[in-house]
Amino acid sequence: MHIAPYDNRNEPIVDVDDALVPLNYFNIVKLTQGQHFDYAVPGYETCVVPATGTVDVAVDGAHYPDLGNRTEDVWDGEPEGVYVPVGAKVRLSCKSPQAEIFVAGAKYDRVLEPFDVRAADLDVVQYGSDDTKTHRKIKHILGSNHHDRVGRLLVSELFTVGEGGWSGFPSHKHDTDRKADDGSMAETRHDETYNFRFKPNYGSGVQMLQREDGKPGDAYHIVDGSTICLDKGYHPCAVLPGYQMYYFTILGGLSQRSLKQYFQPTHAHQLHTIPGIMDMVSKFK
Repeated sequence: MHIAPYDNRNEPIVDVDDALVPLNYFNIVKLTQGQHFDYAVPGYETCVVPATGTVDVAVDGAHYPDLGNRTEDVWDGEPEGVYVPVGAKVRLSCKSPQAEIFVAGAKYDRVLEPFDVRAADLDVVQYGSDDTKTHRKIKHILGSNHHDRVGRLLVSELFTVGEGGWSGFPSHKHDTDRKADDGSMAETRHDETYNFRFKPNYGSGVQMLQREDGKPGDAYHIVDGSTICLDKGYHPCAVLPGYQMYYFTILGGLSQRSLKQYFQPTHAHQLHTIPGIMDMVSKFK
């Protein structure tokens, strides 16, 4: 499902128990210097990530000052985040002239400890190639580096490297918990939510969604600020030539945090043609 950009007035874009992606939560909070925003999300662990601007974050008595270092856009510096336990009371205080803050969440039933993720703590992987038109960089905020400190939530930022090209290819899905014959997980159920940005910001792209291999699917025209919610199906996306694309990614697992992708049989042979793709797969844990 495509949610076109709109002024959400600091209200959740994807609220708790969403009909399509009930394992996800997503809000965009916009503040000006001196303003505060308070929230708590019972039943969901969350992560605060400034898209731009700097905020102080207070989580049930713990304080994380000066989070965020980007000014102009998401290409201007490295991401930072704060992990927020289930149901914790949070206050965001804007320190910069303006701030736009992503709040990502996943359904979970245990209360863990808060912590911050600074630029030095990111887990970064770059894969693909210009030749295969799949060159991109992923900056994991809550990825494998923090596997033992988070319940079901995975949070990343994905950037196309260069202008134009595909992301999320070879096409894959993760909509069912099922095991292989040897008892290992062949695929996991992870609801997924994206928020897209383009550089220049009048760029755009397309999000494909093919629910069954060999059958026609749907395509959504994505623009700067578009939100995509994915509950099932194979879902590659692309950006127009001459533009860069970014998307903020939220994954919430049903039964485990580690993501097990199932690659579309029609295109699975291309796993062997795209440099570094298995390194990319291994980071979603």
